[in-house]
Amino acid sequence: MGDHYGDVRVQLGRMKSLGEDAGKEDVDPDEEMPLSSPSASPDPTGCITAVPGTDALSADICKQKGKRSSKNPCGKPLQGFPAHAVKNFNSPLCDQTLHIKGTGKILQGKSAESNGNYVGVHESSNTQEPRCEDDFKLPRKRRPVTVDTSKAKTSLEALKLSIKELQWKEFHTGRRAACDIYWHGVSFHDNENIVSGQVNKFPGMVEMLRKINLSRAVRTMQELFPEEYDFYPRSWILPEEYQQFSTEIRMVKESDATESPTFIVKPDGGSQGDGIYLIRDPGDLKLVVGAQAKQAVVQEYIHKPLLIDKLKFDIRLYVLIKSMQPLEIYIAKEGLTRFCTEPYQEPSQKNLSRVFMHLTNYSLNVQSGNYVHSDSQNTGSKRTLSSVLYRLAAKGVDIKRVWSDIIALVIKSVIAVLPDLKVHYQADIPPAKPGPTCFQILGFDILLMKNLKPVLLEVNSNPSMRIEHEQEVAPGVFEYVPSPVDEQVKVGVIRDTLRLMDPFNKKLTATPQPRGGGSDPLEVIPADGDSLDRSPDNAGNLPPLCLKQVYPKYTKQFSHLRLVERIAALFIRFLGVKGNMRLGPTAFRTFIRTCKLSNSNFTMASVDILYIDITRRWSFALADSREAGMGLQAFVEAFFNLAGRRFKSLTLREQVVSLLDLCESHLGPQSGVEDRRSLSCSRALQRGSRPQALYIPHPRPSSPAAQRRATSQDCRPHQRPKPRTLRANVEN
Repeated sequence: MGDHYGDVRVQLGRMKSLGEDAGKEDVDPDEEMPLSSPSASPDPTGCITAVPGTDALSADICKQKGKRSSKNPCGKPLQGFPAHAVKNFNSPLCDQTLHIKGTGKILQGKSAESNGNYVGVHESSNTQEPRCEDDFKLPRKRRPVTVDTSKAKTSLEALKLSIKELQWKEFHTGRRAACDIYWHGVSFHDNENIVSGQVNKFPGMVEMLRKINLSRAVRTMQELFPEEYDFYPRSWILPEEYQQFSTEIRMVKESDATESPTFIVKPDGGSQGDGIYLIRDPGDLKLVVGAQAKQAVVQEYIHKPLLIDKLKFDIRLYVLIKSMQPLEIYIAKEGLTRFCTEPYQEPSQKNLSRVFMHLTNYSLNVQSGNYVHSDSQNTGSKRTLSSVLYRLAAKGVDIKRVWSDIIALVIKSVIAVLPDLKVHYQADIPPAKPGPTCFQILGFDILLMKNLKPVLLEVNSNPSMRIEHEQEVAPGVFEYVPSPVDEQVKVGVIRDTLRLMDPFNKKLTATPQPRGGGSDPLEVIPADGDSLDRSPDNAGNLPPLCLKQVYPKYTKQFSHLRLVERIAALFIRFLGVKGNMRLGPTAFRTFIRTCKLSNSNFTMASVDILYIDITRRWSFALADSREAGMGLQAFVEAFFNLAGRRFKSLTLREQVVSLLDLCESHLGPQSGVEDRRSLSCSRALQRGSRPQALYIPHPRPSSPAAQRRATSQDCRPHQRPKPRTLRANVEN
């Protein structure tokens, strides 16, 4: 013990000399110091007191009125002690103690094990704990949210203004350490090395919102719910449906010689109005470009649109998909209206080529000499949506009804593409790999008909967020100048999207309770997004949120539409191979056997014929696909076929519901089919919620590979779905 106390004296001497220096510089001599015990005597530092007659040296760390060092609250680093012997000197409490390694004694507020590690203990009843004399606690300032804008591209200026307004921190050239939010300009794959934080793109969104895929998804919903999905014009996919299109047009003209409908042709991958043209005869279609057939969608042209100032216009509405599971949709309260630059006339053979009259695309009309750039929100060729609605309301239009119809259109459109997005997600993001959560702003282009019915024109996965436009300031000299209307709308959308995705926002969310197919519960209606206006982070000069939650707020009205998601859940469950988007013949047979869909009238040979027939037909429709097998849309067609065979006397919707109930009952109790992964695009949350965790007690797959997969599925424990949480990457 003599050597031990000798070490203590040396260390105490060092600390006393340190305290004398501190006292000369920083210590207020009039400040009273709390004592550890009645026998303790004040040290010249006013900060550390030695208690004689004990086996430990206590160092009560307390606040002083003078200048502090960042090392510890007493103003100087505690030198002379090894780092492993002192812990938590920066704690907000003032009752921390020093421990001399090796004593094994219970110290004030801490206990020391013989190996020097610290464990928390209850305070000793005979020890008087020193406390800080300050009656208040300084609020702890959180670090700013970090945003990587290196891939932002055209939305960069609006994003910079939003980040500045939120007082967040921008990294415009990227950053080695992880950021909280990554803002991509095109797709989820703009940066492949993200393993945490949040990304403003969902994988697969670009592909799913191409015109052909969107048309297929909506068409599937039109088969099940024809009255609910009448907001999308009738469409044909070229070149595969050219013969069908030609036949129908010929029959229309034969039945009524005066009837001459107009159609609009849109290239599948076109944007900004590029390649769009009007036709009245199938012979006018431009099907071949070079040596390749050109993929496009041809739609019925809306020939009676609502006009303002004799001009045709459309609405650009911004929609935020905050998460996929549970589904959360927000709609911007303010949008843009984009006007044509020539007075509208109903289409005729003479005016079909006058794009400034028929097409509302900004990128086309800005080339017109009649285009008007205006600083006012209610004049010019681009105006705010609220200014147009105000004019309509002044004429007696029921604006609430118009908004209600637009909200319904948006929710139904998202529900239509959601099944395919989930399949893209499970293929793009390996389940065992950590990764970010996702959100995305979409641009809905909506046309109001003369009877005020909204019609969906298209959905843009990458809507333009430019807040400036090109202007000729001198002959042949162009420069970008600010656009007040764009800035008013787009900066608000980006800023409030960031506010909703703030990783430090501790807003409570409802816990999803899966039903068949994993749809959101009918009764869960979380607080409206406007509740964020009352949060501490928005206590400054930020305006109220311009984004309004519409789903799951209106879950009851639309949850019945989510039938195809239940089919997609079955499809994903039997995919088997990680990262695959196609169902092979063995997996399809396993699906049939497991759900007991074969019988004497529908043998396994018939199953193989059905698979080959549908897969071959879809392989021609998807000529650019590199994968073999049955995709989701082909599986949906096969499912409809099986439902029709099984329940012949029912309507298609009733057939599908009945077959879904039958399949789900044979697959056993659900622990969340669509929780195979967290479809909020969180790769970190997806590992404990895969549909393979569901036990399948029916015949084992015949092939060894499939049997190994099934065995691993049966051994996985059942897991309950957990509420989706936002994960923030904390800086060290």
